[in-house]
Amino acid sequence: MIDTIQKYFRVGTIPSVSFPGSANMAEVIRRLGADDYFSYLELDHELCSRHAEALTRYLRPGHLSLCYNAHSVAFSGNNPCDLDEDRRRAAETRLLNAVEEAHRFGAEAFTLPPGPCDIRDRADGLRQLSRTLIALSQKAEPYGMRVELELFDYDLDKCGLIGPAPLAAELAANVRESVPNFGLLVDLSHFPAIGEDSCFILRTLRPYITHFHMGNIVIREGMPSYGDNHPRFGYPASENDVKELLHFLSVLGREGFFCEDSPYPLTFEVRPQPGEDPDIVLANAKRTLNRAWSLISSERIPL
Repeated sequence: MIDTIQKYFRVGTIPSVSFPGSANMAEVIRRLGADDYFSYLELDHELCSRHAEALTRYLRPGHLSLCYNAHSVAFSGNNPCDLDEDRRRAAETRLLNAVEEAHRFGAEAFTLPPGPCDIRDRADGLRQLSRTLIALSQKAEPYGMRVELELFDYDLDKCGLIGPAPLAAELAANVRESVPNFGLLVDLSHFPAIGEDSCFILRTLRPYITHFHMGNIVIREGMPSYGDNHPRFGYPASENDVKELLHFLSVLGREGFFCEDSPYPLTFEVRPQPGEDPDIVLANAKRTLNRAWSLISSERIPL
């Protein structure tokens, strides 16, 4: 394939993951804004509120789109599928305020995790999560903003309610009956933890996906960086590298996600592990994606 990947996707990254603990996140945002490899950045509540000036100075002039990542809000005791209705409503109110904040910063999408739920209470958790997602989507719709739920592992690390692809499809179908601006965010790094492959997840969730993450994971117990820690591609004892990313991209092509008129966001979620240089780890991600993309052709789609 001779076209660049930027023709079909808006490649992005998550600054707080790619450069964790940086003493100068405004400069990180500037550098990413100056890198024409990227056209999409995901920033959380803290970065948006602390670096509003940097967003104004660097992102909009740089022709970058912004996604508001509400994971830190949800993981701070605001469980969107809490079975206690008073606690769920309190979480919903906090997340609705975050939707307002996302709008103020010009975000086109608002992403959140499903929250934890005991498997024995899954049906009740789904009903609670649906209520929260519908409320958030109704709040976001007049702003032209999407609300996106990310799929997490359900029994390894984060232990989120969503979870398996069939369950995510059921939830998304129910929410879409009430609101049109809801979608799913699927993350290649979570596929091994969920125990489902690219073909199954992407085909099962095809009508509802609006955003993709790329990354890696270690699921072998006792190994360094075990769990949802997003190490670089090719990390020792990890699951994803060029071969797996190529397969992921190939399925995206077969399922009609190469969309030059309205490219989907395709975001790196890679984190430097102890002792690693953030710039080198992000360069690793670019090289891995470039190599996988260069192998895509009509004759070489490994399905």
